[in-house]
Amino acid sequence: MSTESQIFRFKFSDEFIGQLTPFAKLHQHSDRNTYKEEWKRWVENNDEIILNETTRLTELGYNGNITDKMYKSGRYYFRNKKEQQPRKRRQYVSIEHEVIEIMDTHINSNLDTKPSVSYGHFSESYSTQLDEEMTRLLDEGLTRDTIKDKFKKTFKNRYFLITKA
Repeated sequence: MSTESQIFRFKFSDEFIGQLTPFAKLHQHSDRNTYKEEWKRWVENNDEIILNETTRLTELGYNGNITDKMYKSGRYYFRNKKEQQPRKRRQYVSIEHEVIEIMDTHINSNLDTKPSVSYGHFSESYSTQLDEEMTRLLDEGLTRDTIKDKFKKTFKNRYFLITKA
């Protein structure tokens, strides 16, 4: 009994994509007829990599028209594809453990109220601790609005964790 998984999406190899993308970008704004003529010329000049890719896809089980797949991919996909630069992640700044413990204590003693109401009571009752934590987070480079949202989100997440446990 074979345990091979069936492939539903046949992708081109990175080597082939590296050859097709520059061609597609070069003729990105060409009209349909010009693109077709240039495609024929490109196919003649790159017959070896096209043959290799055709063989590879056929061995994987693709039974469609591979050159048509190549043409359409170049014409409609690779010509508009943009190079994506990885985004730089921002540094995560956590809330002090003491503040989280205060939140947990408050939540446990007010489980009968809605999270929004409970957060209102919490922010009034523990305003000095929240102000101290806000000062520390401001020194870390966060804005006041971001810190307020962070307190509220942390409180509601803690509330959910405690009530669902």
